[in-house]
Amino acid sequence: MIYKTTSLLIFLFLSFTLAAQDINKEDTRLLAKPAMSDSQIAFIYAEDLWVANKDGSSPKRLTVDDGIESNPVFSPDGSLIAFNAEYDGNTDVYVVSADGGVPERLSWHPGSDWVRGFTPDGSAVLFISQRNVFTRRFAELFEVSVNGGQVKQLEIPNAFWADYS
Repeated sequence: MIYKTTSLLIFLFLSFTLAAQDINKEDTRLLAKPAMSDSQIAFIYAEDLWVANKDGSSPKRLTVDDGIESNPVFSPDGSLIAFNAEYDGNTDVYVVSADGGVPERLSWHPGSDWVRGFTPDGSAVLFISQRNVFTRRFAELFEVSVNGGQVKQLEIPNAFWADYS
């Protein structure tokens, strides 16, 4: 009986070890929330923002932080990436160069702000927030300059997903 149990345990151990090695040989499959420009792809991997060439070559990590990044969006010319980051216990709007650099925080409200896109000329980031909604039942649209500054509310009563066309 001990011989059969030992053989079964060894078989299971080898099976799991070989399966784990096969998984490690496969391509990474945990990339999330991709965004595309004319020449690059931005994506979230391991809760950080990455960018790679459109063919997937030359991946480059743009953020390294204990916080959680999400929702990358390229500016119309592909030079900037707007994204959400939760660095201080709150989700805010940030922007970083597609070539890398220090992310710049654009929103400072204690409520969550969620990136949705850029204005057609790329001068401002479009985002949703519940900052002016007492009941928290819906969100409204806002813009903030890529250089920072005053947040401007758009004259649309409520929205969730939005983009300029």
